[in-house]
Amino acid sequence: MELIDTHCHLTFEDLARDIEAVLERSSAAGVTEWITVGTDPQENRKAIEFAERFENMYAAVAIHPHDAKTVTADTIGQLKKLAQHNKVVAIGETGLDYHYDLSLHEDQRRVFAEHLEIAADLNLSVIIHCRKAFEETMEILQQHGQELKGVVFHCFSGSVEQAKVVLDYGFYISFTGVVTFKNAEKPRRVASMVPLDRLMLETDSPYMSPEPMRKQKVNEPALMIHTARFLADLKQVSFHEFAKRTTTTARDFFDLPKP
Repeated sequence: MELIDTHCHLTFEDLARDIEAVLERSSAAGVTEWITVGTDPQENRKAIEFAERFENMYAAVAIHPHDAKTVTADTIGQLKKLAQHNKVVAIGETGLDYHYDLSLHEDQRRVFAEHLEIAADLNLSVIIHCRKAFEETMEILQQHGQELKGVVFHCFSGSVEQAKVVLDYGFYISFTGVVTFKNAEKPRRVASMVPLDRLMLETDSPYMSPEPMRKQKVNEPALMIHTARFLADLKQVSFHEFAKRTTTTARDFFDLPKP
């Protein structure tokens, strides 16, 4: 049994400074491959350094929508160069965040579109961050949809109706430990209807440790096993079958090497 953490931030200081032990605990738990996601120029470079260092680790690179106001043509040019590294498997996380509004909506839309252009040019999949901006996120994706290799909505927090729209466009949905939370009825309803060939798993570590490990302040890839077991029970399939199918989905989506 092998699982892939399709979205983690291993460059986070509390994880990065003990990265070997973090990965050892993860592998021991059955989470044996990782996509570490950058959100700014420094993190992007660090994510690639980690991916070069560890055989089963890959990187995704982007500028988070929170920082869209800082993005210039030079920033985008540097990002595109980084994205051509052989261990970069996706552009992301990118999208729109109208919850915190740390950058103007106009800047967020511009930078999001520029990220999608890079992904299309380089034939890379895209990891979407979307908070309180579903309609506009979908509008921008529709403008580029035919050009994109693949799209996954990470840490999906939308409704069943929105999930149906995502699936109708051929996109994918990824779940974090949030789905295990006691008050997480909406994510569970969504997870119940997403087919296993469109469903992926992630920790989004260091955030949102799953039940029964909520008290662990710094989430890490090893804990994804709890999310996987919870979702297998929710989907009423054996854990072995769930792990096999969702791992295949992730491997195909990101074009990861076959073991």
